[in-house]
Amino acid sequence: MTEQELNILLSGRETRTLEYKRAWNEVPSNLYDTVCAFLNRDGGAIVLGVEDDGTIKRGVNPEAIEQMCKNISNTSNNPQKFSPTFLLQPEVVDIEGKKVIVVQVPSSSQVHRLAGKIYDRSSDGDFELKTDAEISAMYQRKSTQYSENTIFPYLRLEHLNAATIEKAKNLIRNTRSSHPWLSLADMDFFRQANLYRYDFQTNQEGFTLAALMLFGKRESIQSALPYYRIDAVVRINDVDRYDDRLTLDGNIIDDYDALMDFIAKHLPDNFFMEGDLRVSLRDKIYREIIANMLVHREYHNPTPTIIEIKRDGVIAKNANRPLKAGLVTLSNYSSHPKNPHIANFFVQIGRAEHLGTGIRNIYKYAPIYTGVAPIIEDEDVYIVKIGAHKKDMQKDMQKEIPNAIQTVPDVIQTDPDLSQKLPDLMITLIENKPNISRAELAKRLNVSERQIRKHIEHFRGKGILTREGGDNGRWIIEKL
Repeated sequence: MTEQELNILLSGRETRTLEYKRAWNEVPSNLYDTVCAFLNRDGGAIVLGVEDDGTIKRGVNPEAIEQMCKNISNTSNNPQKFSPTFLLQPEVVDIEGKKVIVVQVPSSSQVHRLAGKIYDRSSDGDFELKTDAEISAMYQRKSTQYSENTIFPYLRLEHLNAATIEKAKNLIRNTRSSHPWLSLADMDFFRQANLYRYDFQTNQEGFTLAALMLFGKRESIQSALPYYRIDAVVRINDVDRYDDRLTLDGNIIDDYDALMDFIAKHLPDNFFMEGDLRVSLRDKIYREIIANMLVHREYHNPTPTIIEIKRDGVIAKNANRPLKAGLVTLSNYSSHPKNPHIANFFVQIGRAEHLGTGIRNIYKYAPIYTGVAPIIEDEDVYIVKIGAHKKDMQKDMQKEIPNAIQTVPDVIQTDPDLSQKLPDLMITLIENKPNISRAELAKRLNVSERQIRKHIEHFRGKGILTREGGDNGRWIIEKL
């Protein structure tokens, strides 16, 4: 997390998904109540070293910060405290000459207890569930919300790929050599990663769908999910059939590597200077897209996952269970993993980022690589559209990459359904640049000024948009 992203996080009051806590020499005693509540509800961010109003007076003691981070990781991974465990990795952020600790907590697909107590979260804070009815309702909500929790009682360790398990441990070791999972025997490893569980409602115990998709042998996955498939195709010269094709139906840890190799084979790469660091734009973008395709798929949906490379760009389609159907923008995006334990495991092996960083990276780097902004739709089929690679990037090599939160696309890629998306895209641009002119809106959205004026009048009529200061003024979004 950058200082600018943290400033945005601290710009508002505490909410159901945001908590500020004072901390100097030690972890606050009530931190884990909030961690448990976030896991059981919608996830969120906890910022340590911050006052209740979001201001930073002294932050966290730099001499205590390493031990505090270690305590958070150890406690979240301690089965005597949390049941089931959920390993957290706190992040230290420098801001205004001080240090704070940010703990990103995803929504979990399981019900978590802290010292035997179940906590939930509301806009007023954390609260303990005490009645059988309240606890039963939470179990019911979790069981219907997350399919990755499905238990396969006859799935055994021998049905999983031993080489993939060792590969995952090596990836974890490369990311964090002292990771607490590395010293565990295989069954304890799966329990700590929440991939082997006991269901209190059904009295079933065993490996989960998440474990199967992460580590399963091909025949095991096809036995449980015979419809599961990923198709990667290239249609540049032979548009009626294909130039090249890759079909995958194995575990997603191995499939991730195969898909990244396929992308590297067919898409050019450009190295870009981000400050003093040389980065691969292709890898930055498609690492996020492929991880998103694998981590957030609805695996009970038979729709195949597709990634198609065409002359005019790349389109990725994924079976999905939408939370907020519609166009995904930086202003309306909220991180809510569809498969939290798969997502957490991808974070541990270094193949995914925490809480929404992936979407921000796509919006950040795609316009530089292609010259156009990505289009992301959260529907029953999740769709990501990336423009064609821009051949001449020499001028761009001298530009600074815009911050993900402030990225304003230069041109929105022409799309058959653009007329339906235009209002949302206009609001996104106006939010990011309140002084933007009608002419610039038309240019960046690749439409006529007449269309822009039409939508502006509609917004004004609905009381959504007003203009302050005439031609040299700024737009004010009243309500949405």
